[in-house]
Amino acid sequence: MPDGKDCLTITIQGIVQGVGFRPFIYNLAREMQVRGFVSNTSDGVIIVAEGHDLAGFIERIRIGSPPLSRIDRVDITPAKPCAFPDFSIRESSDRSGFTLIPPDISVCDACLKELFNQNDRRYLYPFINCTNCGPRYSITKSVPYDRKNTTMQVFTMCEQCSSEYHEPGDRRFHAQPNACAVCGPRVSLLDRTGCTMDSQTPVAGAIALLKAGKILAVKGLGGFHIACDALNPDAVMRLREGKRKSNKPFALMSPDTASIREYCHVSRQEEKLLLCPQRPVVLLKKKQPAALPEAVAPKNQYLGFMLPYTPLHHLLFHYPLTPHSSLLTPHCFDALVMTSGNISEEPIIISNDEAIEKLACMVDGFLVHDRDIFMRVDDSVTILRSQKPEFRTQLDAGPPIIPDSSFSFIRRSRGYAPEPIPLMEEGPDVLGCGADMKNTFALARGKYAIVSQHIGDMENYETIQFFEETLNNLKAVYRAEPAAVVHDLHPQYLSSAWAVEHAGKMGLRTFGLQHHYAHIGSVMAEHGLKGKVIGVAFDGSGYGMDGTLWGGEFLIADAGGFTRAGHLKQVPLPGSEMAIKEPWRIALSYMREAYGGDVMDYLGPTGFIVRYGEKKIADILQIAGNRAFSPLSSGAGRLFDAVSALLGICDLNTFEGEASVALESCVSDGIDDEYLLDIHFGNAVEVDFSHAIMGIVDDLQRKVDTGVIAGKFHNTVATAVFRVVIKLSMMNNIDIVCLSGGVFQNLCLFEKVATRLRHEGLAVYANEMVPCNDAGISLGQVYLAREMMKAGSLT
Repeated sequence: MPDGKDCLTITIQGIVQGVGFRPFIYNLAREMQVRGFVSNTSDGVIIVAEGHDLAGFIERIRIGSPPLSRIDRVDITPAKPCAFPDFSIRESSDRSGFTLIPPDISVCDACLKELFNQNDRRYLYPFINCTNCGPRYSITKSVPYDRKNTTMQVFTMCEQCSSEYHEPGDRRFHAQPNACAVCGPRVSLLDRTGCTMDSQTPVAGAIALLKAGKILAVKGLGGFHIACDALNPDAVMRLREGKRKSNKPFALMSPDTASIREYCHVSRQEEKLLLCPQRPVVLLKKKQPAALPEAVAPKNQYLGFMLPYTPLHHLLFHYPLTPHSSLLTPHCFDALVMTSGNISEEPIIISNDEAIEKLACMVDGFLVHDRDIFMRVDDSVTILRSQKPEFRTQLDAGPPIIPDSSFSFIRRSRGYAPEPIPLMEEGPDVLGCGADMKNTFALARGKYAIVSQHIGDMENYETIQFFEETLNNLKAVYRAEPAAVVHDLHPQYLSSAWAVEHAGKMGLRTFGLQHHYAHIGSVMAEHGLKGKVIGVAFDGSGYGMDGTLWGGEFLIADAGGFTRAGHLKQVPLPGSEMAIKEPWRIALSYMREAYGGDVMDYLGPTGFIVRYGEKKIADILQIAGNRAFSPLSSGAGRLFDAVSALLGICDLNTFEGEASVALESCVSDGIDDEYLLDIHFGNAVEVDFSHAIMGIVDDLQRKVDTGVIAGKFHNTVATAVFRVVIKLSMMNNIDIVCLSGGVFQNLCLFEKVATRLRHEGLAVYANEMVPCNDAGISLGQVYLAREMMKAGSLT
């Protein structure tokens, strides 16, 4: 080779586009006197490098890559020396493979410093960004990730921005959304009819409206928020009456963690999560007495806070109120409500015209901009778990090590989607259509599962449209051509009906997978598990193999199938769907199971007779015996709802899981007692809570504190799970346990169960990369179906 130099082609796959990777390679190559070029392709980043120390060059890439990048694979092949004169960044090319789209990231500290520097040319510019921050997925139309393939294509860079873009030493070198006030997007303040409002500046005008108690729709990174001053009770109540019409909590935004600490307890780990580049909503324990209006999050021990993640958010909190201020004013608000900008149960709105059309009835104005959003992405919601097992394979010995903490998702979307989940092995392309509640879909492609952002509840045409537009985009970007479509077994799920219809049109195979098996499959997918596990899937309900409603399930499962090893005793749901909305009906059903025909004699302490009257109660009890109107359910979520209603905490669900959330919020600390249980060990284990229900009624009669009763009940459920799992472990010689299903969002229950099982030497795994609720179903679907297809067991 000339001059003793080597020449290599280096292909790097992972999150390596839109995160400053090419500028990093360029500057590293110049530093190490490497010649050649780097280019974005649909296969990833391609480097042709010629130099004396290419091994050192590659090692520096591995250890020093940009903070937002993630290297999944490096392929190195010899190349013919070309005597390159220097190192350059070449125009991106489109090849046959696929690369990974980076998620949207919050504005970085360097850009924030410029945003509030009066001497900087981007002073107070709401769209400031660089290679280390800003929009990515939400503006990307196709790959490679270049400006021409984003919604920034319509904005031609001015001379100064273009100079930054082409200067290798600049922080904005090849920053695709680069712009300034001269050449980039602009903000406008509109009234509810869509006309421009007369104000000093749009941001200052928006702040004045919020301070006056008005409600605004604010266009963000992945869609609109609806905002108001969180400390204004009238504004919060007006927003709740206009938008939500339920007790579902509002998300909040504060300028800094010090402000959040005024309202919530914030640990070191929670602060770290709040400050991470993804800027999720973090559920935090309320301080008592609560300083914010109860209407922000009724009957809930948590508040969901996030920090500003766009320049426009920061300006709402810190915008100088006079144009010539020499110092920044103190922050304008301690907390703003920042709830999703949508009509109830519809997808988040992304266009200015649609926002004016649909939101004008509930807001007083619109703070909008003219940078289009291509992919709608709602805020991610997370919560910190106090314990987490370190990853171990099935061959590792001993119980898992428990670090300080980990977070789990309630909703995985902005900042995280569509970051792929590694599946360890190659396999066929598969589409998993998820469930109907909290829907996501998943695409298995190569060694990855790409799980969509939060789609929502599949109950209207708009959500199905969102599902389809997101699917079409991700299929095109990742060049996925599914060989099979997987769906839930529930015959009435819209997601299942869509899957069957779509597969028929495309001539694809369809597979139905049982709901709770898919829950356990999602945990197996995350942790690379294929062999036998004990799966505990606790949720509200899912369609069972026997046609009844399952939801409190103990499974013996592997990548090839499952058996139902146990379940909670089934009880009727009087009035079917009405029982889910009115859990006092389910409480009556549990009491009917416990007391039989004498149930009316024991209703006094519950207060049901006073609230509903003997006639209505008698009617519900009669309906409970009619299977045509009262299907059987083993749902653990239904049990929690019933106890919440029994205790008078919540007997009406205005949103999914409200009664259960309220019950957990009432648990008193330091409760060790529990109620009696009946566990019947036969061909399949059955857990009967009848004695626990009688114990609760007896405690109500004795006027035991509600928090104590709630604590005893949680202990009882944890004991039930523990005893059944230990028995199944001994019977089947399995020491790996997977916990999933929406009930395990209850951290009180999760921690009690996980701690006791780990102390017995069992390896306990749970969802960490996707939510444990139904949003994780799609990952389990594609993982299990693909493993079965590889094994030839699905035909």
